Amino acid sequence: MAAHVWYRTLKWVHGGPLFRLRPQPGATARVVIAPQDLRTADETNAADIYGGRYLFSGHLVETRGESPFELEGQNPDWLRELHGFGWLRDLRAADSHVSRQNARALVDDWIKHCGRWHPVGWEARVITRRVMSWLAHSPFILEDGDHEFYNRFLRSLSRQVRYLRRTINETNDGVERLQAALAIAAACVSMSGQGRFARQSIRRLDQELKRQILADGGHISRNPKAIIEILSDLLPVRQAFVSQGLELPQAMQQSVDRMMPMMRFFRHGDGAFAHFNGMGSTPNDLVATILAYDDARGAPPTNAPHAGYQRLVGGQSVLIIDTGAPPPLALSEDAHAGCLSFELSSGLHRIVVNCGVSGRSNEMWRKVSRSTAAHSTATIEDTSSCRFLAERPFGRWLGTPVIAGPKTVRVEREDDATGTRVTASHDGYKAPFGIVHTRDVRLAGDGTVLDGIDSFVQEARGAEHGDLFAIRFHLHPAIKPSLLRGGTAVLLVCRDGEAWEFDAPGCELALEESIYLSDVYGHRKTMQIVLYGRIRDTQTAAWQFRRTALAKLSRRGVSAFDEAFEEDTELPLQLPEEPELEEVPAGEVEEAGDVDEVANESHDEADETSAETKD
Repeated sequence: MAAHVWYRTLKWVHGGPLFRLRPQPGATARVVIAPQDLRTADETNAADIYGGRYLFSGHLVETRGESPFELEGQNPDWLRELHGFGWLRDLRAADSHVSRQNARALVDDWIKHCGRWHPVGWEARVITRRVMSWLAHSPFILEDGDHEFYNRFLRSLSRQVRYLRRTINETNDGVERLQAALAIAAACVSMSGQGRFARQSIRRLDQELKRQILADGGHISRNPKAIIEILSDLLPVRQAFVSQGLELPQAMQQSVDRMMPMMRFFRHGDGAFAHFNGMGSTPNDLVATILAYDDARGAPPTNAPHAGYQRLVGGQSVLIIDTGAPPPLALSEDAHAGCLSFELSSGLHRIVVNCGVSGRSNEMWRKVSRSTAAHSTATIEDTSSCRFLAERPFGRWLGTPVIAGPKTVRVEREDDATGTRVTASHDGYKAPFGIVHTRDVRLAGDGTVLDGIDSFVQEARGAEHGDLFAIRFHLHPAIKPSLLRGGTAVLLVCRDGEAWEFDAPGCELALEESIYLSDVYGHRKTMQIVLYGRIRDTQTAAWQFRRTALAKLSRRGVSAFDEAFEEDTELPLQLPEEPELEEVPAGEVEEAGDVDEVANESHDEADETSAETKD
């Protein structure tokens, strides 16, 4: 709390009223280069923006002829997207004279109403996104613009960059501070008149990259999403350095070379990222764009000891395990209590997952997603292995970082011709219950069998009494489970007919409802396998996933099997103040079309076969 007060004071001194009272700097001569924007644009949004309809962060606001920057009382997340100007890429994609005029008018509106100050528009992360957007789309904004607008645009841009430069030390640590350093470096390269700050900006960027990007390519926050966000800004800045003929900072090239393999490390066979420590739904279009910059394109690493993850590969099966302690306090705002949780996929099918992160801005779902019970691992007495700062009395100022959790996580890995074995343990339950949880997993070399043993060892007397454990395996919504052999085993069937069987001899097994939060369609109802037991009765629980059937090769079989999934998978739990929005990426639309085309071809072939039989 003392550190928070100190940094807030410094930020008030460097970027508060005194900064706002200072005269605006003279106009920069010109923008010499525009960094590329790697994020995908949707030109259909341009018509909505022109009509005064702004759909950001799941909230639709109609301005009815007013400037959106004059509206009050709107959702903070909606305001951050509005003031971040990421939607400029949609107007640019429309590539019309009307969209260009609209973009110029909105930028001028912002300069007029918010150019001096706005409580949301001048947050460091919002300024960072706005600076990057204005630089990237400056050719589009400035084309056909008059000289006065050109000067207003450059004066405002220079003022925002100066604010970032003065307050970067007080910016939240982690991705937010690194992106601010990237925005400052991008401005120094892209704008004439910023050259005197170039050396200082490059040195600060170099320092942040060395501190935040670990030796194995992971981010210090342990959030896989951080790698995507950093690379989406770092790659255009690197390209701007090359285009200007500047020498690349050593840390910049090293960071790119380290993070690219980690992009592949967290991916399952279907391209989705594993849901650990704040990773939500995967932006597949952005990931594909980033991976196109990977010159090596080699196999992903299997061991990330610095980031705290292990990857086991056998045949077409992939197992990714969280084997790391929580990140430092200042970087744990999005960290989860999911130590020793894992995700399992086979080919294009994700079988066992974590619940992930909700796309809705709601504190209740955020608490749910961060709990240990939302991960495929063990809980004791239905408590989490980490403790989060409560909302009262300090949470409203400090957020909800991890204040207690596993301190020691031991990991051993063995690779041989028959498969891969990982044994890991954590002491997150030692303080409250005196128990250390150990997970021993082995994936066969051909990927058809996954064996696991969860052990609970009483090493000390805990502050609380309790020995009831629950081992959860959350299933992906596309998996259809059913109990076998009187409820002692579970059959897991994929859409194409591939089947797996789960068995846990001697354990109390239950098939219960769960929720999948990270789907692009919104929250989806799913199921989870839960093993219950008491440590005083048994200290170990052995379980096994075994593939029992391959995918059906018949096209007609795929179409017929999809009929088993016609039931509604939407979770009925909805918050009335937040309408549910379902987003379907373009790639998935095309894929769905392909499936329909295959199904139609199958029916046509069946009709032809039937006609030949009658003849």
